[in-house]
Amino acid sequence: MSNRNKTLLFLSICCGISLSIHAQKSQSIYKNGWIDFNKNGTKDIYEDPAANIDKRVEDLLSQMTLDEKTCQLATLYGSGRVLKDISPTPEWKNEVWKDGIGNIDEQANGIGKFGSQISFPYEKSIENRQTIQRWFVEETRLGIPVDYTNEGIRGLCHNRATMFPAQCGQGATWNPRLIRQIADVTAKEAIALGYTNIYSPILDISRDPRWGRVVECYSEDPYLTGTLGKQMIEGLQSRGLVATPKHFAVYSVPVGGRDEGTRTDPHIAPREMRTLFLEPFRKAFVEAGALGVMSSYNDYDGEPITGSYHFLTEILRQEWGFKGYVVSDSEAVEFLHSKHRVVKDQKEAAALAISAGMNIRTHFTPPQDFILPLRQAIAEGLVSMETVNKRVKEVLKVKFLLGLFDNPYKGDTKTVNNIVHSKEHQALSLQAALESIVLLKNDNNILPLSKDLKNIAVIGPNADEVKELICRYGPANAPIKSVYQGIKEYLPKANVTYAKGCNIIDGNFPDSELYNVPVNTEEQKMIDEAVALAKSSDVTIVVLGGNEKTVREEFSRSELNLPGRQEELLQAVYATGKPVVLLLIDGRAATINWTAKHIPAIVHGWFPGEFMGNAISQVLFGDYNPGGKLAVTFPKSVGQIPYAFPFKPGADSKGRVRVDGALFPFGYGLSYTTFEYSDLKISKPEIGIQQNIDISFKIKNTGHKQGDEIVQLYIRDDYSSVTTYEKVLRGFDRISLEQGEVKEISFTLTPQDLGLWNKQNQFVVEPGTFSVMVGSSSEDIHLTGSFEVIASKN
Repeated sequence: MSNRNKTLLFLSICCGISLSIHAQKSQSIYKNGWIDFNKNGTKDIYEDPAANIDKRVEDLLSQMTLDEKTCQLATLYGSGRVLKDISPTPEWKNEVWKDGIGNIDEQANGIGKFGSQISFPYEKSIENRQTIQRWFVEETRLGIPVDYTNEGIRGLCHNRATMFPAQCGQGATWNPRLIRQIADVTAKEAIALGYTNIYSPILDISRDPRWGRVVECYSEDPYLTGTLGKQMIEGLQSRGLVATPKHFAVYSVPVGGRDEGTRTDPHIAPREMRTLFLEPFRKAFVEAGALGVMSSYNDYDGEPITGSYHFLTEILRQEWGFKGYVVSDSEAVEFLHSKHRVVKDQKEAAALAISAGMNIRTHFTPPQDFILPLRQAIAEGLVSMETVNKRVKEVLKVKFLLGLFDNPYKGDTKTVNNIVHSKEHQALSLQAALESIVLLKNDNNILPLSKDLKNIAVIGPNADEVKELICRYGPANAPIKSVYQGIKEYLPKANVTYAKGCNIIDGNFPDSELYNVPVNTEEQKMIDEAVALAKSSDVTIVVLGGNEKTVREEFSRSELNLPGRQEELLQAVYATGKPVVLLLIDGRAATINWTAKHIPAIVHGWFPGEFMGNAISQVLFGDYNPGGKLAVTFPKSVGQIPYAFPFKPGADSKGRVRVDGALFPFGYGLSYTTFEYSDLKISKPEIGIQQNIDISFKIKNTGHKQGDEIVQLYIRDDYSSVTTYEKVLRGFDRISLEQGEVKEISFTLTPQDLGLWNKQNQFVVEPGTFSVMVGSSSEDIHLTGSFEVIASKN
């Protein structure tokens, strides 16, 4: 018998014994069609699956003590971080959560102290969460189930779940249908494993590429971000989960692009805040109906978001109609005192956050660190019982909507192995990786490479990297295939050789970005080995960029050049005179000016996920025609920052003594084929301020290869009461065309697409002319037209 089968047999025996014991002990609470959560022998309203949810919430709330209410307003972090025990112990009766808990985050997912011990095999993970859930149902007075939360921005954050490209790579696909499929896979795996609330998507816009978390953002543009994010939310929630987008709000532009201890002071004007930074969240709640949200730990104009009634109540609940519950980002509540210093202690911090609209405090410290100060604040009248009841009701309603009071024990040990990381899910991961790849340069059609090449050198610090490409917010132990391994397997008859050439960063990094540090003996030896390999090869594929050592949470940079000795390596290989292809594996834009000028072929892979090596091989050797487009702008210099699409008038103007223009603009990406745009049609020359208008055009594949084109619709409000943008994205689609094929594409513009925030802080459509621009990037416009909005037209 295999070790795996022995493990499963042991689990099933233990499970059977456990269920038998629980059945004897708790048989009285599990009734026919309902559960006697409060163990009183009577079907209370909150225990009745047929009762109205609002009445169930009110009934449960009426039975709760203050201790039980406050326990619903905190997170218990799992997997050995705060919850140190693998399973319930008698000592739990002395812990604060003896009266319940709001949610348990990342329990038995493979992250944290216990790793694979309680996360794999999958059945082990399900049984662990069900055992803990059973304790809360059977051993607390009212039996309120916990909401099991988990991350899900590049696939479910669970040991050996299906890994997808990072969100920056998902954004580069420009494919809402694909994002919906990723959401479906994430949801299926979460449901199979028993998670109920997924912290996804990230809806921050990546306006400053120096920031470490740009890797986790779909785009710098609010329309692209909001459109993709909506698909992720709808996909998760359509299957009965809660989607918790993050980080609300104005989080992604810390001063100077710095993260770590900064995390404050975004320099964003109010109208820009509304137009750019809040718009993806508006779409998440108003259009997609997200039932969760994570409040950010930054301030806005001196007001910390997690303590802001304006953001968490007036905008989120009153203006947008949010019906779910708000969790704080880690340390957001504590920062009210320790960083922002708007309150003098944690008691006041708890009162301020709860009064503002936060529901559940989430942090990597024990829940009593928040619950006890909150109880003290209530006792002293710093927060009203009316407010406390409201916050608790919002949490309970989500739990009822999740069905936790009808079936608390989520997850399916019988089917989980057929669902998580299934062949079908892996196939979608590969497709996502393929669609995320962007071709930045291809002089003289050097790509695709011939499969008949005999000697291929694969060189660079990311060429055979796997470990540093696994993200803390993605699946643990993901079976990533490196670029080198992928090419070796793809061309088994070729002589594919490897040299690292240099490390991602050098020993003096980041100081080495300030002044020249001579290459040391060991570094020169690595470069020399790579050069010798290049000289003996027919072509060299140099794999550079960044990884978890340079771009992730709390890893913000001061420069955007290739770090360490990467450029020295690239220049030395280029100097051999042999053909060179540069492959960037990275999570942010890079100021690769020398490279863009000299290297004939450049391909960008945005942390493509577990099938990186397979996808890159298909692109480089012509079995897949790259169709991804940049979801961010590549500046030429950090001195241009802030420099992101959309631009205000004159923001990208030419200068006599400074660098100007984008290295690669927003929406840019090449193909192995060519496309022709024609026949722009605007359905009406004039519309009213509350009317829609249709835009259509044709696109033809005029090249010699099937390919995808991402068509992009931009508009401009030509004259307006406040300054608007040169152009804004208002439509896009990823179109696959065979050689010679023609398709007609159409978009509908709504008043939401045409509106602006006026001087009175009202969102309105103003009369006037609008320019229409259709193209293959924000700068490569092929078709133009216009229409007019008339105030008096019905």
